[in-house]
Amino acid sequence: MKSSSMSRRERRRLIRIIVALCLFAAVFITDKAITLGEVFHGPAAWVFPFCLYLAVYLIIGYDVLWRAARNIAHGQVFDENFLMCIATIGAFALAIYRGVSGTEIEGFDEACAVLLFYQVGEFFQDYATGRSRKSISALMDIRPDYANVLRGDKTERVDPSEVRAGEVIVVNPGEKVPLDGTVLAGASALDTRALTGESLPREAAEGEEVISGSVNLTSQLTVKVNRAFYDSTVSKILELVENASEQKSRTENFITRFAKYYTPAVCAVALLLAVIPGLITSDWSVWVYRALSFLVVSCPCALVISIPLSFFAGIGAASRYGILIKGSNYLEKFNKANVFVFDKTGTLTKGNFAVAKIAPAGQEEEVLRLAAVAEQNSGHPIAKSVVARWGKDIEGGYTLTNIAGKGVRAEKGSDVILCGNEKLMEENGISFLAPEGVGTVVYVARNGQFAGSLLIADEVKPEAAEVIGGLNGIGCRTVMLTGDNEAIASDVAGRLGLSAYKASLLPQDKVGEVESLLRAKKPQDVLCFVGDGINDAPVLMRSDIGIAMGGVGSDAAIEASDIVLMKDDLRGLPLAKRIAKKTMRIVFENIVFSIAVKAAILILSALGFANMWVAVFGDVGVAVLAILNAMRVNTKY
Repeated sequence: MKSSSMSRRERRRLIRIIVALCLFAAVFITDKAITLGEVFHGPAAWVFPFCLYLAVYLIIGYDVLWRAARNIAHGQVFDENFLMCIATIGAFALAIYRGVSGTEIEGFDEACAVLLFYQVGEFFQDYATGRSRKSISALMDIRPDYANVLRGDKTERVDPSEVRAGEVIVVNPGEKVPLDGTVLAGASALDTRALTGESLPREAAEGEEVISGSVNLTSQLTVKVNRAFYDSTVSKILELVENASEQKSRTENFITRFAKYYTPAVCAVALLLAVIPGLITSDWSVWVYRALSFLVVSCPCALVISIPLSFFAGIGAASRYGILIKGSNYLEKFNKANVFVFDKTGTLTKGNFAVAKIAPAGQEEEVLRLAAVAEQNSGHPIAKSVVARWGKDIEGGYTLTNIAGKGVRAEKGSDVILCGNEKLMEENGISFLAPEGVGTVVYVARNGQFAGSLLIADEVKPEAAEVIGGLNGIGCRTVMLTGDNEAIASDVAGRLGLSAYKASLLPQDKVGEVESLLRAKKPQDVLCFVGDGINDAPVLMRSDIGIAMGGVGSDAAIEASDIVLMKDDLRGLPLAKRIAKKTMRIVFENIVFSIAVKAAILILSALGFANMWVAVFGDVGVAVLAILNAMRVNTKY
């Protein structure tokens, strides 16, 4: 545990614990060696060990006493601070009673030990929480401090919230991009690690969009602001993270209710344990001591600390990989997710056209070159995909004529290139062969001879088949809903191995399909919808868990979702599933372990087989072990 990884508050607490531990060890060892209660003689002999142990007690426990008093003043009586105070002050009182009555003094050391080890438990809790918070702190660091806005001939440094949409800002190297916008001038590399978890920088050039929260690495950028700060990406992410803790899981809510009734109940049981047997046997010191031990071990620290900490660590671990989970309730529910419904375009596919296949009558490269010559000046997405696939210099000097609804005619002297659909080929009397596959076909001919064809299709994401296969492998059902036609939907579903699909759906039809799936699923099933577009927002809200592809997702989709994959990468789904599964396993382990150990020691304390030292382990020892177990959630995946 490196000191550099601790906050100043944690270091101060650690120093106080070490000082108190050294003093306690010195007093305790001396007491056992020469018996401090026998250094002086007479009825006030107990005062000497009392003063020594009291000094240790106040050093280590003054803040616990203060919190207990403050909470009682505010009407919050039954909490762990109250239990610690009653148990330790009672142990001091019992030791004083024994000293005055002339019997062996017992209780001073145990009272100090209870508070000492309680503070050790609190330290581990703070350290574990800090570790989990560091996974989220990178997100909190994306908040920009200022924006350089161009107003007139001057550049003003203002708060980002003061910049209006449409204004122009300057982002210098090393500065955070304060607002979402479009690059007007400049080209640079952007560090988007805090937003997406992606370590490789993203290139931004003129005409491209940049998102707030990323860091400009190399060159100055001039950016036109598209949205005000309150509506920007960074603002929405910060709001999401800050509100995540308010969405508690069923397990957390149960533990909160459990502690609310459990603590007063054990106080009542401890009181009865001290009074009833004491009245019967008149051996008050024995039964009061047992009752105090009972109080110490009954403190629900292990549960009320480790369970929320486990969920917090899970959310922190997910955020480190660019997966934002809006609350522990969604993390708990996602562990049971077994029906995954996907939008197609932008989710399972890249949402852009690309040359999927070249079927040449002659040479493949020649067909592609001829198509690039014909399509070089077109702004159509299909034309752009052809030019992008060619990727080389394109021969100029051709006269390009667009033939509406059919294609392009390119002429240079006697050289004539035709590039378009089957109607263009038929109109010019050119025989052609249709390629196998699903997508848009572009036919190419030169000087009246068929040269070949290009099959243009939406690219399937490279990780999609792996993710769908993995989900199918663990017994999940995978369904695709798309507005594309039956042929395209069937082809994509077959290539990815989806369980089912529905094609030719309008946005409102998707909601109806999800409603049908929700009605058909079993009560224990959890349905997730994964989408990215603005038309997916209603379906995201209607599903059990809505998952937005945040890298390219619309604001409406991110707002409506419960989980956001900041990377445009479907591999976040199985990763989030692993994190959720590990979190819930550790939560279950902590609940079972804590209750089992505490129940055993409670019974032993009531029967007199366990003293306060054992009770200390039953409380603080169990809490520390549960906290350390919870810290395992926030490890590498």
